[in-house]
Amino acid sequence: MATTDGLRTGSVAGLRLRPYAGEADLPEMVRITNAEAVADGLYHRTTVEEMASHYAHPSEAFQPARDVTIAELDGRMVGHANREVIDTTDGFREHRNDGEVDPEFRRRGVGAALLAENLRRHRERAAEDPTDRTRAFGSWTWENQPGDIALLEATGFTPARWFFDMVRANLDDIAESPLPAGLELRPVDRSLARAVWDADVEAFQDHWGGFDSSEEHLQRWLDNPNMDLSMWVVAFDGDEVAGGVINVIDREQNAATGLQRGWLQSVFTRRPWRRRGLATAMIAESLRVLRDRGMTSAALGVDAANPSGALGLYEGMGFAVSLRATAWRKDFS
Repeated sequence: MATTDGLRTGSVAGLRLRPYAGEADLPEMVRITNAEAVADGLYHRTTVEEMASHYAHPSEAFQPARDVTIAELDGRMVGHANREVIDTTDGFREHRNDGEVDPEFRRRGVGAALLAENLRRHRERAAEDPTDRTRAFGSWTWENQPGDIALLEATGFTPARWFFDMVRANLDDIAESPLPAGLELRPVDRSLARAVWDADVEAFQDHWGGFDSSEEHLQRWLDNPNMDLSMWVVAFDGDEVAGGVINVIDREQNAATGLQRGWLQSVFTRRPWRRRGLATAMIAESLRVLRDRGMTSAALGVDAANPSGALGLYEGMGFAVSLRATAWRKDFS
């Protein structure tokens, strides 16, 4: 229910839900996000700088002041949730839900209250956001998050798709894989970033899911403190981007986990250049780039049912599944 000061109370005694109040909230939000990752055995981490760079570019899909909710008990932040609306490649307008709860306050109903608030706010937004698309709620969990899985199942979500994180445990013996004839790798700077972004977006139009492809999201991407364009491996055919690999090293994550791991954050080949060995050549070069930066392992994410056969390609290049995730959906009701 609403309170006289504009906040909301949940079913948990003393719990208050309030909107995001700006950058002053970020340190506690980051602390909770990373504490949950530790508790769940995940290696993803974030920093205040990284979250601030993401929140600094609101888009129609995601606006922090509108789409972030903070949970407090006795004035202490114990969780936070966020919402995003994406038109997916399989025809849905997907109202996505995510959130984290301080592990010290789990099993008290905080997560359930945040999810219920997310769904309520999504319904309010939908009433002002007409579309011909079928609406659905969406969410995401890792396999080692049983509490999150149980909450989604209890709320009526069902699995829609499966994804893998894959790891190449070492960067030894990287095979030589020549580029297809007529293509070349070129350095990329910010003047070319838009062309690479557009090529990446286009390449994934025939893949399941969808993401915010707005100008604002491009700026979030470029302003992320981990983004180093000198590590990108981009293949050109004349003036056209044929494909690329966006490589990232997250120094804070590596420090927290004791790893020296780089990420192939996005691997893409545009349709006219597929089935010619381009992806293999770009991945091999990316592994060398990461090795030259001092990394000893590499990781990437993949759709388990990727239509271009990416899973088999990655396995053939020495990657193995390390962690599984589920994309969830629920009827919009």
